[in-house]
Amino acid sequence: MPMKMGWRWYGEGNDPITLADIKQIPGVESIVWALHHKLPGEIWEESEIKEVVDQIHAYGFDAEIVESVNVHDDIKIGLPTRDALIENYKQCIRNLGKFGVKVICYNFMPVFDWTRTDLFHPVGDGSTALFYEKDMIKDDYKAMADYIMSFTEKYNMTFPGWEPERMAKLDELFKAYAPVTKDKLWENLFYFLRALMPVCEENDIKMAIHMDDPPWDIFGLPRLMVDEAACEKLLTTVDHPCNCLTLCTGSLSSNPANNCADIVRKHCDRIAFGHIRNIHHFPNGDFSEAAHRDCCGETGIIEILRAFHDCGFEGYIRPDHGRQLWEEGPGTCRPGYGKYDRAFGVQYMLGVWDLLERLDGKS
Repeated sequence: MPMKMGWRWYGEGNDPITLADIKQIPGVESIVWALHHKLPGEIWEESEIKEVVDQIHAYGFDAEIVESVNVHDDIKIGLPTRDALIENYKQCIRNLGKFGVKVICYNFMPVFDWTRTDLFHPVGDGSTALFYEKDMIKDDYKAMADYIMSFTEKYNMTFPGWEPERMAKLDELFKAYAPVTKDKLWENLFYFLRALMPVCEENDIKMAIHMDDPPWDIFGLPRLMVDEAACEKLLTTVDHPCNCLTLCTGSLSSNPANNCADIVRKHCDRIAFGHIRNIHHFPNGDFSEAAHRDCCGETGIIEILRAFHDCGFEGYIRPDHGRQLWEEGPGTCRPGYGKYDRAFGVQYMLGVWDLLERLDGKS
């Protein structure tokens, strides 16, 4: 199949952007979805899956990508309870396979799913974007957590990976992760994946790990998926076609040393899903998310798309975080997941792709 453009949607009653809105964005074929009310470790029941898939199909989209079936902390830590939780995860895979799901995006980040210090940072043109201020990420994780959780409480808007039930136990989580070294976290990830591969193969589903965001250790917690060497380690240690990557260009390019286009060229056959977003770096190490247009950041969007195209990529991509534009702001949109800038991103990426196809004589 050719590359398919996706759009992350948080579900009816949970996303101010509707499927009817998304239908008007030319080129979007796949809805990237999840059961956001399910906690890590819970089984996604067939009736719950069917309800959302039917909503998506009613608008002519496919529902082949799930982001995310979150991994329980006990699996990441390697506690004795992990085997029962892995069995639950296997059942989620089986149930999703019955409804045509092809890719499950997930991450293996300890405690925090992603880290930013400002959710609506002024960019300078009247829009706002997610922002990371390096000097605010100190040893004390509570200030950042309190900021994020106060936002979610004020606007009744939960974020994946920042579920209030988990965040209420932050101190306990940090104590539980204390003995988990980077090597141990790798071992626990491999244990998890080896257990899943037979079930993934039986159900024709790829497990596509998301890059760590940002790609370095924070608050003393180890991070794994931080560069090309980590991708190589993951793919060669569990060398199975169902063990794949969600290559998030924004997460990786938060570290300017990472060249995402090179990573695409090296591992394209094992990239099941691509997140495309742009990062603008500041000299002091801070970074802001930016518009998808290549010149708006330093991620190298055109070269990344060229690499995907040259490698004959047949997976899924989606616009990742965009700026908040016009009336979008706190309480009216999810940070990074506004309607307008992501729609611009879709059109920009498809424009680049169309030109590459034309130059290649395919259109």
